[in-house]
Amino acid sequence: MRVIDFMGWRRIALAISVGFLLLSVASFFTRQLAWGLDFTGGTLVEVHFAETAELARVRAGLEQGGFPGATVVAFGTDRDVLIRLPQGHTEMAGDAVLKLLRQDATGGVELRRTEFVGPQVGDELREQGGLAMLLALGLITLYIAFRFQLKFAVSAVIALVHDIVITLGFFSLTGLEFDLTVLAAILAVIGYSLNDTIVVYDRIRENFRKLRGLSPMEVVNRSITETLGRTLVTSLTTVLVLVSLAIFGGDMIFGFALALLVGVTVGTYSSIYMASNILLMLGVTKEDLMLPVRDGADQDELTP
Repeated sequence: MRVIDFMGWRRIALAISVGFLLLSVASFFTRQLAWGLDFTGGTLVEVHFAETAELARVRAGLEQGGFPGATVVAFGTDRDVLIRLPQGHTEMAGDAVLKLLRQDATGGVELRRTEFVGPQVGDELREQGGLAMLLALGLITLYIAFRFQLKFAVSAVIALVHDIVITLGFFSLTGLEFDLTVLAAILAVIGYSLNDTIVVYDRIRENFRKLRGLSPMEVVNRSITETLGRTLVTSLTTVLVLVSLAIFGGDMIFGFALALLVGVTVGTYSSIYMASNILLMLGVTKEDLMLPVRDGADQDELTP
């Protein structure tokens, strides 16, 4: 097997990652995130048209009828429409929207549901979402430190933060709406990226104990090469599914699919370059992964 020198590019990879991280952080301070109705508060109205709904016409009608900034998306079928009204409208906005749509529609319009999210609820969701990510990272640190070693835990968490920040930076730079479905995708990215990283770490630990006379960098390169096929096959099949969801899933699931698509791509890269790179920077050695010695063990038993 030809071992690929992944770590020979580690400095270039680190510079690229630092550049994307700085760009993402700068975007947070200048543009922030385009918070969705779930976080900012507002009114959600679901209506059903007797005939195919023309979304552009619905948007224009709402704009002219006194509902500027309304978000109109298809919901399920081409006759079901979901309308999000920004904060400032009351719970009675659903009736006003229905009346306005009935005046402009060629067929009948039926009100399916109206939901009002207050600004206080939106603030609580933002706080709880942030706490959920911090809790996930904390539990991951404990798990990897217990299963592997503290250096592995620190490098894995740094790689996960790298994935989260860049994915959030993508949404900040593009101005795409950040709602609860995107937050769910971010949490899923944590699990996916961690799974890839643990597969690589498992092989690194195995090779450190099995191979002799190799430097830590050589062990890491061999371990990544041996797991590369599995990593690429898993990522490519996942990407194919996510691309299909983004294209054919409709507006309701587009943000979720896109967040996962970006996160999976960045996570695959970080499991190869960031997690292992940081592990080398922390000075991992064979001694860090030696099995504990039992009292009274013979020398032959200690030899791998």
